[in-house]
Amino acid sequence: MTAATHSAPTTGLHPLLADRRSPRAFDATATLGADQLDLLLDAAHWAPSASNTQPWRFLAGRRGDRAFDALLAALAPANREWAGDAAALVLVAAETTDAEGTPRPWATYDAGQAAAHLTAQASALGLSIRQMGGFTAADLPALPERITPLVVVAVGVALPADRIPEGHPATRLPARGRRPLDELLLDVA
Repeated sequence: MTAATHSAPTTGLHPLLADRRSPRAFDATATLGADQLDLLLDAAHWAPSASNTQPWRFLAGRRGDRAFDALLAALAPANREWAGDAAALVLVAAETTDAEGTPRPWATYDAGQAAAHLTAQASALGLSIRQMGGFTAADLPALPERITPLVVVAVGVALPADRIPEGHPATRLPARGRRPLDELLLDVA
Protein backbone atom coordinates (compact mmCIF):
# COMPACT_ATOMS: atom_id res chain seq x y z
CA MET A 1 0.00 0.00 0.00
CA THR A 2 1.31 3.43 -0.85
CA ALA A 3 1.25 6.49 1.35
CA ALA A 4 -1.57 7.81 -0.83
CA THR A 5 -4.07 5.28 0.49
CA HIS A 6 -5.88 4.84 3.77
CA SER A 7 -6.32 1.38 5.22
CA ALA A 8 -8.73 2.10 8.10
CA PRO A 9 -12.25 3.45 7.66
CA THR A 10 -13.31 6.68 9.29
CA THR A 11 -14.28 6.38 12.95
CA GLY A 12 -18.05 6.34 13.22
CA LEU A 13 -18.64 4.59 9.91
CA HIS A 14 -21.34 1.94 10.32
CA PRO A 15 -19.85 -1.54 10.82
CA LEU A 16 -21.75 -2.89 7.79
CA LEU A 17 -19.73 -0.47 5.70
CA ALA A 18 -16.47 -0.39 7.68
CA ASP A 19 -16.17 -4.19 7.80
CA ARG A 20 -17.09 -4.82 4.17
CA ARG A 21 -14.44 -6.68 2.22
CA SER A 22 -14.20 -8.04 -1.32
CA PRO A 23 -12.63 -11.46 -0.77
CA ARG A 24 -11.34 -13.77 -3.47
CA ALA A 25 -11.31 -16.74 -1.11
CA PHE A 26 -14.65 -18.26 -0.11
CA ASP A 27 -15.38 -21.25 2.08
CA ALA A 28 -16.28 -23.94 -0.46
CA THR A 29 -18.18 -25.89 2.22
CA ALA A 30 -20.52 -22.99 3.11
CA THR A 31 -23.91 -22.96 1.47
CA LEU A 32 -26.55 -20.31 0.95
CA GLY A 33 -30.16 -21.26 1.44
CA ALA A 34 -32.78 -20.29 -1.13
CA ASP A 35 -34.41 -18.08 1.52
CA GLN A 36 -31.12 -16.23 2.10
CA LEU A 37 -30.62 -15.65 -1.62
CA ASP A 38 -34.21 -14.43 -1.89
CA LEU A 39 -33.56 -12.00 0.98
CA LEU A 40 -30.49 -10.60 -0.79
CA LEU A 41 -32.46 -10.10 -3.99
CA ASP A 42 -35.36 -8.57 -2.06
CA ALA A 43 -32.97 -6.04 -0.50
CA ALA A 44 -31.70 -5.19 -3.98
CA HIS A 45 -35.21 -4.81 -5.32
CA TRP A 46 -36.00 -2.14 -2.69
CA ALA A 47 -33.22 0.17 -3.92
CA PRO A 48 -34.19 3.65 -5.13
CA SER A 49 -34.45 4.29 -8.85
CA ALA A 50 -35.13 7.21 -11.20
CA SER A 51 -38.89 7.67 -11.54
CA ASN A 52 -39.28 4.30 -9.78
CA THR A 53 -38.40 2.51 -13.03
CA GLN A 54 -36.63 -0.32 -11.15
CA PRO A 55 -34.42 -1.16 -14.16
CA TRP A 56 -32.30 -3.80 -12.40
CA ARG A 57 -32.51 -7.41 -13.49
CA PHE A 58 -30.85 -10.42 -11.90
CA LEU A 59 -29.81 -13.91 -12.83
CA ALA A 60 -28.97 -15.76 -9.62
CA GLY A 61 -27.77 -19.24 -8.91
CA ARG A 62 -26.46 -21.23 -5.98
CA ARG A 63 -23.39 -23.43 -6.28
CA GLY A 64 -24.25 -26.56 -8.24
CA ASP A 65 -27.28 -25.28 -10.15
CA ARG A 66 -27.50 -24.36 -13.84
CA ALA A 67 -27.54 -20.59 -13.35
CA PHE A 68 -24.43 -20.72 -11.15
CA ASP A 69 -22.61 -22.91 -13.65
CA ALA A 70 -23.58 -20.62 -16.54
CA LEU A 71 -22.37 -17.51 -14.72
CA LEU A 72 -19.15 -19.22 -13.65
CA ALA A 73 -18.45 -20.26 -17.26
CA ALA A 74 -18.80 -16.63 -18.42
CA LEU A 75 -16.22 -15.33 -15.94
CA ALA A 76 -12.70 -14.43 -16.98
CA PRO A 77 -10.26 -17.26 -16.17
CA ALA A 78 -8.67 -15.32 -13.28
CA ASN A 79 -12.11 -14.93 -11.64
CA ARG A 80 -13.24 -18.44 -12.48
CA GLU A 81 -10.17 -19.73 -10.62
CA TRP A 82 -11.68 -18.79 -7.23
CA ALA A 83 -15.35 -17.89 -7.80
CA GLY A 84 -16.48 -21.52 -7.98
CA ASP A 85 -16.05 -21.66 -4.20
CA ALA A 86 -18.68 -18.94 -3.64
CA ALA A 87 -22.05 -20.11 -2.37
CA ALA A 88 -23.91 -18.12 -5.06
CA LEU A 89 -23.32 -15.99 -8.14
CA VAL A 90 -25.63 -13.15 -9.15
CA LEU A 91 -25.59 -11.29 -12.44
CA VAL A 92 -26.66 -7.67 -11.96
CA ALA A 93 -27.97 -6.21 -15.21
CA ALA A 94 -29.91 -3.12 -16.23
CA GLU A 95 -32.81 -2.54 -18.58
CA THR A 96 -31.22 0.40 -20.39
CA THR A 97 -34.20 1.27 -22.63
CA ASP A 98 -37.91 1.06 -22.01
CA ALA A 99 -40.36 -0.99 -24.10
CA GLU A 100 -40.62 1.87 -26.64
CA GLY A 101 -36.83 2.07 -27.04
CA THR A 102 -36.42 5.28 -25.04
CA PRO A 103 -33.04 5.27 -23.27
CA ARG A 104 -33.00 5.07 -19.49
CA PRO A 105 -29.90 7.19 -18.77
CA TRP A 106 -29.82 6.36 -15.05
CA ALA A 107 -30.45 2.63 -15.35
CA THR A 108 -26.86 1.58 -14.72
CA TYR A 109 -26.60 3.90 -11.71
CA ASP A 110 -29.85 2.51 -10.35
CA ALA A 111 -28.63 -1.07 -10.85
CA GLY A 112 -25.50 -0.08 -8.93
CA GLN A 113 -27.75 1.08 -6.09
CA ALA A 114 -29.43 -2.34 -6.15
CA ALA A 115 -26.03 -4.05 -5.97
CA ALA A 116 -25.12 -1.85 -3.00
CA HIS A 117 -28.35 -2.84 -1.22
CA LEU A 118 -27.58 -6.50 -1.91
CA THR A 119 -24.07 -5.96 -0.50
CA ALA A 120 -25.35 -4.30 2.69
CA GLN A 121 -27.89 -7.09 3.26
CA ALA A 122 -25.19 -9.70 2.72
CA SER A 123 -23.00 -7.98 5.32
CA ALA A 124 -25.93 -7.95 7.76
CA LEU A 125 -26.20 -11.74 7.28
CA GLY A 126 -22.47 -12.24 7.89
CA LEU A 127 -21.81 -12.95 4.22
CA SER A 128 -19.18 -11.46 1.92
CA ILE A 129 -19.51 -10.14 -1.62
CA ARG A 130 -17.06 -9.65 -4.45
CA GLN A 131 -18.30 -7.83 -7.52
CA MET A 132 -16.61 -8.71 -10.80
CA GLY A 133 -16.55 -6.92 -14.10
CA GLY A 134 -14.33 -9.65 -15.50
CA PHE A 135 -16.77 -11.68 -17.56
CA THR A 136 -17.60 -12.16 -21.23
CA ALA A 137 -21.13 -10.96 -21.96
CA ALA A 138 -21.39 -13.16 -25.06
CA ASP A 139 -20.81 -16.21 -22.86
CA LEU A 140 -23.75 -15.41 -20.58
CA PRO A 141 -27.11 -17.09 -21.10
CA ALA A 142 -29.19 -15.19 -23.66
CA LEU A 143 -30.58 -11.99 -22.18
CA PRO A 144 -33.45 -9.87 -23.53
CA GLU A 145 -32.30 -7.24 -26.04
CA ARG A 146 -32.83 -4.25 -23.71
CA ILE A 147 -30.84 -5.81 -20.86
CA THR A 148 -27.19 -4.85 -20.33
CA PRO A 149 -25.11 -7.10 -18.07
CA LEU A 150 -23.03 -5.06 -15.63
CA VAL A 151 -21.39 -7.20 -12.99
CA VAL A 152 -21.33 -10.72 -11.58
CA VAL A 153 -21.44 -10.84 -7.78
CA ALA A 154 -19.93 -13.72 -5.82
CA VAL A 155 -21.69 -14.32 -2.49
CA GLY A 156 -20.47 -16.51 0.32
CA VAL A 157 -18.57 -16.90 3.53
CA ALA A 158 -15.09 -15.43 3.31
CA LEU A 159 -12.33 -17.89 4.01
CA PRO A 160 -10.30 -16.71 7.03
CA ALA A 161 -6.78 -15.60 6.08
CA ASP A 162 -5.18 -18.46 8.01
CA ARG A 163 -7.16 -20.99 5.93
CA ILE A 164 -6.29 -19.60 2.50
CA PRO A 165 -4.00 -22.12 0.79
CA GLU A 166 -0.60 -21.02 -0.40
CA GLY A 167 -0.73 -19.99 -4.05
CA HIS A 168 -4.47 -19.17 -3.95
CA PRO A 169 -5.32 -16.02 -5.97
CA ALA A 170 -6.32 -14.25 -2.74
CA THR A 171 -2.73 -14.40 -1.52
CA ARG A 172 -1.73 -12.10 -4.38
CA LEU A 173 -4.07 -9.26 -3.35
CA PRO A 174 -2.67 -6.02 -1.95
CA ALA A 175 -3.80 -4.82 1.47
CA ARG A 176 -7.19 -3.12 1.48
CA GLY A 177 -6.93 0.62 1.10
CA ARG A 178 -8.68 3.68 -0.18
CA ARG A 179 -7.45 6.96 -1.57
CA PRO A 180 -7.74 9.88 0.84
CA LEU A 181 -11.18 11.46 0.60
CA ASP A 182 -9.76 14.86 -0.30
CA GLU A 183 -8.39 13.36 -3.54
CA LEU A 184 -11.92 12.40 -4.55
CA LEU A 185 -13.60 15.72 -3.93
CA LEU A 186 -14.12 17.97 -6.96
CA ASP A 187 -13.43 21.67 -6.71
CA VAL A 188 -15.23 24.02 -9.09
CA ALA A 189 -13.73 27.24 -7.74
